[in-house]
Amino acid sequence: SSGINAEYGGLLGCVGFHGDVLTLTKSLDARLKQYKHTHGKDMSCEAMAQMLSATLYYRRFFPYWVYNMVAGVDNNGKGCVFSYDPVGSYERESYRACGSASAIIQPLLDNQLGYKNQSNVDPTPLSRDRVRNMVRDIFAAASERDIYTGDEVEISIIDAKGVETQRFPLRSD
Repeated sequence: SSGINAEYGGLLGCVGFHGDVLTLTKSLDARLKQYKHTHGKDMSCEAMAQMLSATLYYRRFFPYWVYNMVAGVDNNGKGCVFSYDPVGSYERESYRACGSASAIIQPLLDNQLGYKNQSNVDPTPLSRDRVRNMVRDIFAAASERDIYTGDEVEISIIDAKGVETQRFPLRSD
């Protein structure tokens, strides 16, 4: 996977055909820089999400073979995640997995973060450490089942203060 870092107000994650990932991120990076120079400020996460949607939709007849996610903090200070299909349709969600192991990871996120398919559970907010450890464990499980999941996971925690990124090894064989 690849993407654009959160200096622009959002973090872009891309998976798919690497040539299209590079082309798309290069194009978006140029547009984000142009916006910053024109307006004197960074583009908001919601605006970045809309710009990506328009960029993907423009190429709908010969789409980038890329699945994208944008994550950041919205104008109200609340976390946001946007997921996309290759032609630009997008949805705001609380959490999302994409990539080759998404069929393995998403049900675990639904159960552990979304409290789906559980009865008599109190959906209390989770601490950063609890979520970080949970995501690391979920990716470790996925790496054992999916040969395309890499040997390392990079976890970025985004809040109003900025981005904290850590890398964790998944396999040691």
